[in-house]
Amino acid sequence: MRLPPLQALRAFDAAARHLNFTRAAEELFVTQGAISQQIRQLEEYLGFRLFFRLPRRLQLTDEGDRLARATSEGFTRIAGEIESLLAVEEAGVVTVSVLQSFAVKWLIPRLGHFRNEHPDIDVRIHADDRLVDFRTEGIDLAVRFGRGHYPNLYTELLMRDEVFPVCSPDYLASSPPLCVPKDIAGHRLLHDATSDADKPRAADWRFWLDGVGVTGIDLRRGLRFNSGDMVIQAALMGQGVGVARTSLAAQDLKVGLLVRPFPQKVASSYAYYVTCPEENLNRPRVTAFIRWLKKEVAVTLKDIEENQPAIAAGSPNHL
Repeated sequence: MRLPPLQALRAFDAAARHLNFTRAAEELFVTQGAISQQIRQLEEYLGFRLFFRLPRRLQLTDEGDRLARATSEGFTRIAGEIESLLAVEEAGVVTVSVLQSFAVKWLIPRLGHFRNEHPDIDVRIHADDRLVDFRTEGIDLAVRFGRGHYPNLYTELLMRDEVFPVCSPDYLASSPPLCVPKDIAGHRLLHDATSDADKPRAADWRFWLDGVGVTGIDLRRGLRFNSGDMVIQAALMGQGVGVARTSLAAQDLKVGLLVRPFPQKVASSYAYYVTCPEENLNRPRVTAFIRWLKKEVAVTLKDIEENQPAIAAGSPNHL
């Protein structure tokens, strides 16, 4: 025999517990008439009565009493299993795919904050610059740097990016003065060899100099690296002046390991986006990580604003 409709069983369970159609209707947010109709249809389906309709109250029949015990036990067990499953979803593991430079310079230094807030959720970092297949590779969500066009995926802007020069405090103090952008002529420049000035994502010297209107700088010399985090590491070691992105330099600027010699910054038309299959948003651990990411981004942007250098006095064009 097929099971009766679940909606009818739910109405019966509530009515059997309250022995009152009106209170059952209030519990289920329906009308008293809807409960009465569901019970009548259930009785017709089963072929026997479930309640005695007495003048001022309801009373379960023997059959109704047996079914009430079964539905109560069944719904209680279902609710318990759902709570258990949700507990697993709220804890467990969240696997995040990110660019390696973003992982090293932004995400990893902040992961302790997430662990403090969500000690039951373990984080696995999948550092890779390529696009991933979420389903076959077991990725819960990704942070990507681009224009935000990721077909058939949930996508949300996480953080816009800007580029600006950075160097170590010791380098700034011991080298020829860096007061305005054109002063970089003759300095040791650090280059991200993977950047391409034709793409606005580039954190390179040509992109920044064009953005602030400076020409005539020879960019052929200097140290070249194949990632933005290596440029920052070289700057930290006092090996020259590099162009960094907001996301990658924020932590070192905050603690004073890097400084910005100039206030000028150039906005990129590329940005960081968080993206994942829509169904992954049903996992509490995924939404918890996304909420945490957005909160940390807000802190990052505040730190950057507070560490922005003042414009040098006596430089009307600041070039």
